[in-house]
Amino acid sequence: MLSPLYIDPGTGSALFSILIAGAATVYFLGRALIIKAKLFFSGGRAEAESGTTPCVVYCEDARYWNLFKPVLDEFEARSVPLLYLTSAQTDPVFSSNYSHIKAQYIGTGNKAFARLNLLRANVVLMTTPGLDVYQLKRSKGVKHYSHILHATSDATMYRLFGIDYFDSVLLTGAYQVEDIRELEKQRGLPAKDLVVVGCGYLDVTAQSIAKLKTEAERPFTVLVSPSWGASGLLAKYGERLLNPLAETGWRIIVRPHPQSKKSEGALLDSLMARYSNSPNIIWDYEPDNTASLSKSDIMISDFSGIIYDYIFLFDKPVIYVNNQIDLRPYDADDLGEDAAEKLWQFKTLKKIGIELKEDMFCSIREIIKNAGDNEVMRNARKQAKTEAWYYQGEAGKRVTDFLLEHSA
Repeated sequence: MLSPLYIDPGTGSALFSILIAGAATVYFLGRALIIKAKLFFSGGRAEAESGTTPCVVYCEDARYWNLFKPVLDEFEARSVPLLYLTSAQTDPVFSSNYSHIKAQYIGTGNKAFARLNLLRANVVLMTTPGLDVYQLKRSKGVKHYSHILHATSDATMYRLFGIDYFDSVLLTGAYQVEDIRELEKQRGLPAKDLVVVGCGYLDVTAQSIAKLKTEAERPFTVLVSPSWGASGLLAKYGERLLNPLAETGWRIIVRPHPQSKKSEGALLDSLMARYSNSPNIIWDYEPDNTASLSKSDIMISDFSGIIYDYIFLFDKPVIYVNNQIDLRPYDADDLGEDAAEKLWQFKTLKKIGIELKEDMFCSIREIIKNAGDNEVMRNARKQAKTEAWYYQGEAGKRVTDFLLEHSA
């Protein structure tokens, strides 16, 4: 029996939105009255103080640090001020000794949304999707909202309406434009400003790889790095895949998607308990994926964008599990019944990866041993990198140029 105080998540979200809307109305009315009073008592000579910040960056998690770092570095180099809001208490920004970057921790969840929903800024940049869909609302004090992609995969693989209500989207490659335009057309949305800027976190990671310490005697290592949700590799196959991998005796690094911890923690707890006595199964939850990527000889994944990080940075072979992804929760579902066949990342995966079907799990040792590289696949990986990672090494400069253009 439900408690009389129980509020379901949907109602809770609606109530929160109503409260935020009310708070925003009171806030802006209050500021307007104060400004009018100053003008009245000064005989109209006082300037209306808006308190608006030219540029704001919001970082929802420390794992996005490498994406924003090139931008912050560029603002710092140009001696241009920027307000950096973060929901990560351990965000590296606090130990970066910037002079022109003002960093603030704003909490997580509803506390962070409450702050963001009352922002006053000319331009706000974020990786967080779902603007004006759930708790994250457009502030009346913000002129321009910009979303920056944090993966080189398809921009339509967000949950429904993920980027619909942004004024601009900063892309990693030109191929991402077409599907966004198609969704805008179908949904009757105004055309967003779509700008290809490259990929900042790949720029940073590429520089850091050379500094990595190599293992003196590295065992053969398989990296299992899936996406999250019902169609994700761990949720769909779990022990059926991990059991035969554990039996190989090889080092198996399992790196769940960061969202898995939040959305399917019980599943991860169960799997970790199941393999607690398997010393060759290692679980990696570090914000930076570089160490695990570099230590592995081959990756097993599903439809996760980390596949492209792996091939672009390390040029190593990938095995993918074709688990017939259910696109209904994603924007891509509105691209038609054959969307999974048309999307760049799925078409490309067939060229760069080796398909693994469930009835092949029992032979996974032999499949991995025979997953040799060849010139055709190497060329396919090179082509994919050219299509999805534009302007290598230039993302920080290009994003900064865009923000400053919209900051006036």
